[in-house]
Amino acid sequence: MWIGWLEFDLLLGDIRSLKQKRSAVRPLVAELQRKFGVSAAETGSHELHRRAGVGVAMASADRPHAVEVLDATERLVAAHPEFELLSVRRGLQRSDD
Repeated sequence: MWIGWLEFDLLLGDIRSLKQKRSAVRPLVAELQRKFGVSAAETGSHELHRRAGVGVAMASADRPHAVEVLDATERLVAAHPEFELLSVRRGLQRSDD
């Protein structure tokens, strides 16, 4: 089994409150879960209005599939015009490592 994860550091657009931040980040998390069948959550920068950390994790039977899903997930986040993707951290590991 292969376990893959991504950590996104996002800069949000014209956000003035934590409530606005949640209303921008929540649909992204739901879209990632729906389109790719991954686990996704807001994982960082909870106290900052214009920054968000979003984490994605997945399990796969083979490495090529895991890489394909992680790549597609990263492309989707980067394509969202309301976010600026500041950085992405990626991990991919075999379960027996």
